[in-house]
Amino acid sequence: MLEASLRRDLDRLEYPKRSWVLPRHTRDGQPILDVLIIGGGQSGLAAAFGLMREKVTRLLVVDDSPPGLAGPWKTFARMHTLRTPKHLTGPDHNLPNLCFQSWYEAQYGEEAWHSLGLIPKELWADYLNWYRQFLGIPVRSHTRAGAISWRAEDSCFVIPVQPTDGSGPGETLLARKVVLATGIDGSGRWETPSMVARLPRELWAHTRDDIDFEALRGKRIGVLGAGASAFDNASVALERGAAEVHIFYRRKSLPTVNAYRWAEFVGFLKHHADLPDADRWRFIRRILEMGQLPPHDTYHRARAYPHFHLHGDSPWLDAQAVDGAARVTTPHGTFTFDKLIVGSGTVTDLSLRPELAHLIEDIALWKDRYTPPPAEANSDLARHPYLGPGFEFQEKVPGRAPYLGSVFNYTFGCLLSLGFGGASISGMKYSLPKLVSSITRQLYCEDKDAFFSSLMEYDVKEFEP
Repeated sequence: MLEASLRRDLDRLEYPKRSWVLPRHTRDGQPILDVLIIGGGQSGLAAAFGLMREKVTRLLVVDDSPPGLAGPWKTFARMHTLRTPKHLTGPDHNLPNLCFQSWYEAQYGEEAWHSLGLIPKELWADYLNWYRQFLGIPVRSHTRAGAISWRAEDSCFVIPVQPTDGSGPGETLLARKVVLATGIDGSGRWETPSMVARLPRELWAHTRDDIDFEALRGKRIGVLGAGASAFDNASVALERGAAEVHIFYRRKSLPTVNAYRWAEFVGFLKHHADLPDADRWRFIRRILEMGQLPPHDTYHRARAYPHFHLHGDSPWLDAQAVDGAARVTTPHGTFTFDKLIVGSGTVTDLSLRPELAHLIEDIALWKDRYTPPPAEANSDLARHPYLGPGFEFQEKVPGRAPYLGSVFNYTFGCLLSLGFGGASISGMKYSLPKLVSSITRQLYCEDKDAFFSSLMEYDVKEFEP
């Protein structure tokens, strides 16, 4: 019933139906994709469908995960539910029958929806999998993209891809436009302090890793960081029988105010990108300064265990391997653990992204465009890409690499330039139209002469007088 209703919606809203993007080929006849999307999670899928609705049909999504496992929801996300309210919209592109609520009610009924608190993460993954299959989004799983380069003679990007399942040799894809939809760490990487990274690998894991929690039964666990994922991993360790779990964080006390709830209104979500640089900087700097608190249920999930311990004002000053264990030094003493789990989040640094290895030298960062007052300096924000209004990269030196405007950074790295966009469900309602419109605008404007020629030659008569 839901799918039949959605098909009717899509049929009724399909105007204009005509395919319009002009096909491109290399000089030797190889076809060029209109758009390649790197990343097949919620952002990549939603971007692809937005473009498909606008009749951009020569597109492909590549993702290095197995089918159905793109994104964190069934892999390293260890919370029970999403953090965002259940009535969120965004991937649906304002189609009521495509939103999560409609899908959920079709499975479980309206009463179940009314009694639902937050969305279970596995159900969100199932919804995204249905979304991909029903909409017919072309996704190539088990496929990792390499360093993007520009081929001037064919006016396209060259992207090497390799299978991640050992299924065969790599190949090269060609595309006019590239969308990076690579998630929270898509403009850098998951961060691990060097003092931890130099320890034997069996002594530590990142919250992003595939952790064998059963092996932690009866063990002493030290967790760095006090964000939601740090608490999630601490909780799973406790639930699997860890002897004790200690969380360490720099702040004197945990944040109790969620700036992301403040931000959920039209003004910020839709128009942050319209502010002057100084205002964009001060808003995002303040949001980061306030910190990400663990949600209420996440906090109490861990606190329910008497052998769970919190250590505020306790950054790790040193970590050493001693007799097969990890010895951590803090301002308030030294602790010994059987395993360390790093939950200190991500670092923004485009030079760490393999996809951008050939482009990074020409990409404008915020430090290239804006210098804040000394009291507002922030080295991580300074490394954020300075993006255009449609998530496109900008040139560091005008005129040196104009093709960069055809690469779109729809990752969490857009935060400073455009607010909650890539990797943020709450921002999708307003960020997706900007992304899609920017791509279609370029595809039309770049071929304006060819379109004008077709207008000049157009002679289909409506009637004979």
